[in-house]
Parts: sequence; C-alpha cells; structure tokens
Amino acid sequence: MDMRTPLGKVRGLGSAKSGTDHFWKVRTTSVALVPLVLFYIVFLIMYVGRPYAEVIGALANPFVAAINALTVLATVIHMRLGMEEVIQDYVHNEGMKVVLFILNASFSLLIGGLCLIAVLKIAFAG
Repeated sequence: MDMRTPLGKVRGLGSAKSGTDHFWKVRTTSVALVPLVLFYIVFLIMYVGRPYAEVIGALANPFVAAINALTVLATVIHMRLGMEEVIQDYVHNEGMKVVLFILNASFSLLIGGLCLIAVLKIAFAG
C-alpha cells in the first residue's frame, strides 16, 4: 500500500530524511538550556544590586565563564534551528528560502561569535 498522494507520486517527492535529526537537535538544545537558564536566574538573584566590580569578578570565575559559553552556544544553535523551521514552514519561494537560510546562519554565527568574545573578555580581564 502506497501512502503518498497522487501529486507526490508524480513529483517523486518523499521524506527529506532529515526531520528526525532536526527534531532531536531542537529537543537536545532545549533540554540543555533548562539548567543553564536556571543557573542564570539564581545568579541574577544572588548578584542583583551588587557593585559592578563584584559582578564582573563573579562572571570571571572559570566555572561561571564555562556556563556562559555553554549557554551562548546552546542558545544560538537553538535559535538557528527554530528559525530554520519557521523559514521551511512559511516561505514558499525556493530562492528566498536559500537567501533566508544563509542570512539565518550568518546572523547566528555573528551573534554567537560576539557573545563568546564578550564572555572571554570578561573571563580573562576579571
């Protein structure tokens, strides 16, 4: 029994074979972000109202800097994957899709790079 629609049979379109991989990447990054964001909530509660130098000193701690870097990486990957889903679902022009995928990847790389530079600058300057 063939489960494809008549139009799908004519076009020869089937599964792209990448949906499961994408699904697991999104779920993995979202699960990773839960403890990372909880860490930030606790950190913010602990350091709200403290002097600037004290907060920078705490952010320069190697453990906190590592958590910062992991949070940046997980967030940027999760953001890029989420935007890819939106582009795939709502943009129907193939040329525009390619342009938006390139812009999405470029923006994610730029933001991730800038955030990691900031984390490293604080970690090594503090």
